[in-house]
Amino acid sequence: MKNYDTVSEAVNDLCKRGYVHDFNIKEECIVCGNTGVSLSPEEFEIDEVHRFEGDTDPGDEMIVYAISAKHITAKGVLVNAFGTYSDTQTSRIVKRLFLSH
Repeated sequence: MKNYDTVSEAVNDLCKRGYVHDFNIKEECIVCGNTGVSLSPEEFEIDEVHRFEGDTDPGDEMIVYAISAKHITAKGVLVNAFGTYSDTQTSRIVKRLFLSH
């Protein structure tokens, strides 16, 4: 697994490696921003996790997840803050992703 210095470097490289979909959390599902398809967390696998520490600004603390759908051809990126700025709904869904393995 590669190490990245910034979130944008990670997202750009993952895109070059086929993680082209922009995934977002909506209620209790993962929605593909490109197609609008909604899937449950159990229908995805986490392929890579990249965590970025905010050395000077806690607002820079982010986690980039490279995820892929199990039953359709869709690979993409899900980004979430952690610590003070984390989105609890996204954190809940990511926890379900990890538990589904």
